[in-house]
Amino acid sequence: MNTIGFLETLLQDLRYGVRLLRLNPGFFAVATLSLALGVGANTAIFQLLDAVRLRNLPVRAAQELAQVRIAENEHCCNGNFSARNSNFTYAQWDQIRQRQQAFSGIFAFGDYRFTLTSGGEVRFAQGYWVSGDFFNTLGVAPLMGRLLSKEDDRPGCGSPGVVLSYAFWHREFGGDASAIGRKLALDGHAFEVLGVTPASFFGVEVGRGFDVMAPVCSEPWAAGENSHIAKRNHWWLSIMGRLKPGWTATRAAAQLAAVSPTIFENTVPPNYTTENAKYYIGYKLTALPSGSGVSDLRRRYQDPLLMLLAIAGLVLLIACANLANLMLARASVREREIAVRLALGASRGRLIRQLLAESLLLACSGAVVGAVLAQFISTYLVSFLTTSDNPVFVDLSTDWRLLGFTAGLAILTCVLFGLVPALRATRTEPGAVMKASSRSMTAGRERFGLRRALVVSQVALSLVLLVGSLLFVRSLLNLLTLDPGFRAEGLLITSIDIARLDYSAARRATLYRQLLDQIRSIPGIESAAQAGIIPISGNRWNDRIQFPGEKAAGVMVPNFSAVSTEYFRTLGSPLLVGRDFNDHDTPSSPRVAIVNQAFTRKFLKGASPMGKVIQTVTGPGEPEQIYQVVGLTKDAKYQSLRDEFSPTVFTASSQKETDTGTSFIVRSRENLAPLLSSLKQTILGINPGISIQFQTFPSQVRDSLLRERLMAMLSGFFGLLAATLATIGLYGVISYMVAQRRKEIGIRIALGADRRSVLAMILGEAGRLVAIGLVIGLVLAVAAARAASSMLYGLQPHDPVTIALAVILLAAVALPASLLPASRAARMEPTAALREE
Repeated sequence: MNTIGFLETLLQDLRYGVRLLRLNPGFFAVATLSLALGVGANTAIFQLLDAVRLRNLPVRAAQELAQVRIAENEHCCNGNFSARNSNFTYAQWDQIRQRQQAFSGIFAFGDYRFTLTSGGEVRFAQGYWVSGDFFNTLGVAPLMGRLLSKEDDRPGCGSPGVVLSYAFWHREFGGDASAIGRKLALDGHAFEVLGVTPASFFGVEVGRGFDVMAPVCSEPWAAGENSHIAKRNHWWLSIMGRLKPGWTATRAAAQLAAVSPTIFENTVPPNYTTENAKYYIGYKLTALPSGSGVSDLRRRYQDPLLMLLAIAGLVLLIACANLANLMLARASVREREIAVRLALGASRGRLIRQLLAESLLLACSGAVVGAVLAQFISTYLVSFLTTSDNPVFVDLSTDWRLLGFTAGLAILTCVLFGLVPALRATRTEPGAVMKASSRSMTAGRERFGLRRALVVSQVALSLVLLVGSLLFVRSLLNLLTLDPGFRAEGLLITSIDIARLDYSAARRATLYRQLLDQIRSIPGIESAAQAGIIPISGNRWNDRIQFPGEKAAGVMVPNFSAVSTEYFRTLGSPLLVGRDFNDHDTPSSPRVAIVNQAFTRKFLKGASPMGKVIQTVTGPGEPEQIYQVVGLTKDAKYQSLRDEFSPTVFTASSQKETDTGTSFIVRSRENLAPLLSSLKQTILGINPGISIQFQTFPSQVRDSLLRERLMAMLSGFFGLLAATLATIGLYGVISYMVAQRRKEIGIRIALGADRRSVLAMILGEAGRLVAIGLVIGLVLAVAAARAASSMLYGLQPHDPVTIALAVILLAAVALPASLLPASRAARMEPTAALREE
């Protein structure tokens, strides 16, 4: 009966709260919108964190999965890295699966991008090479057909077939069941379609979906001379497994560490130097829990998302402080009603429950609208992080964590903005309230203490957010406005692939020279050049070098890039001394190189590099390369805009053995869009089997700053929203204070106070609140900014200009908010104020 009575009174309180909110639609709309923005932002960011960090893979008993890694090592690892998770070579994988004892099933996988077109502008399929036990270990069943097995993954297997994702099956085959058994052309090779995976399975890499999966043994057949399997210094695989019953990741790590010396002794790359081999043999294997999969997206965005979640949480606190002020004002208006209820015998607890019912309704309505808003925000964020080269796939379905988080936010906000006003409203003495006039009881300064404290906290938290947002925005501006050493405007990158043409190295070199000559002759093209490494692409090639006959001052490992003639002119990175590469630099002539200023600073102590001889340091079986420096060029960013200018050696592409793919950089003063058709026509006119991909250089630079743009955009929005909420809160408190002190102000004016003194009194009150909030906020902002120091560029967390801008901006929007109620008070007619009770 007690339970039934409690539920009955709860329903009564909720019905009463609904009636009150229906009578105040403006208040209800403002409160719901404020909460929805705060709850929606927090829920959206938590949804992304949940998807990339907390949620387990959609496979059987995901908690039993563990990833094999090489333990953190200062010198790990050397060689060629060609995948997002390049943790192992094939030789290492072969040794690990033979010698491990911890896993009931173990598999390797490596990402790869297949070409679907037979020539022309490319269309890609996101693919993976997977070992035979991949699907069996994960416990994935086919939706149609069959999946890959151990029998499909045998050395020299050729083309046993591929497995398609559900989305790719629908996109390419229209969901037709007859797709099973048909042939699919990948990189010009025909693979039989064996089966289709369920719609819920996206692989083991969170943030990346897949289109096709092929067995590892097919890689040499498909990749040809670019195959990684036989090369012990090519890192392209990751390894995961399912732990045996009774085994833990810690126990597995101990077993793998015990067999590590044997594994690495048996797989030393033949081209390693003695020093590199010594470090290599010292590597230790370990095992890490990986029920949530692996993720490059997680590594890049986990810290920014946590930072944004903290920022969104502060916005929600500010919104709750605003609503608490509104609830306090409503409670003050209802003082007489509450006093009558108390006088008639209502308990304080009963009244608190009734007042909290209204807060709970507001919190639930804000949470519901915020949850809907969160779906749009999170979908937008995923699309924001997606680029043409790096499509992002994130499972944004709702799970128990997301529901719990949203429900928790609703309860928390209810307590934050509803409990204190309810306690405050029911604390008054009924007799005192009944005897007092409506204003005399509320006009005392002590009654404004809590509301002032709420405004101060809003100003302080808003300053923290404004400082953070300005730091992120200014960091992005620093990156966008710095001199990278080249002119990105007007540059177009044309990447080609001729692997399917099966050309010899000499014939490829001839083709590339012919293509470059034809591209340079296209009307509208100012200059063009070939480049093996495109700046700011994230790619890298480095080698250890020495100066023959000179004592080494330490390990020297500069970056390298093979480029053609006119590269520096096309990029807009001038030669300072010496000459450019020319037609006399052939494979049979002495090798030449051009170095940058950072090279001379770091390795030559600023001395002239002209005539210097550079020799690469290689291991057994790998020929050493000797270059003579013939030029010095201006510093330019190499891998990322965030990197410092690094020592770089440019070699002549005409003297380097050609690969099956290369890139041409084209500069034009005209609109680049019309050039695409001319370039495509010219290239395909030479050979229609060439695969082409276009990208403008500015878009590549922009894509390289996705993390910085995300932080600047969202933190800026949250900072402005917080400042707006704080301004509204200050306006509300000053307006309420003026209304409650109306009689006092009327008396002051009647006794001779001029309008200016009344205006100064009200503005002074507002100024004190803002000043206290700014002082507290400064301390909090400097402390909070240190947590974000790794995400800043060219700024210190305590940057005085940023802090000054934030203070000025917040003061500029906050103080005028009190001007309107202050001017109303100054224009007040004393006779009108004194006629009121």
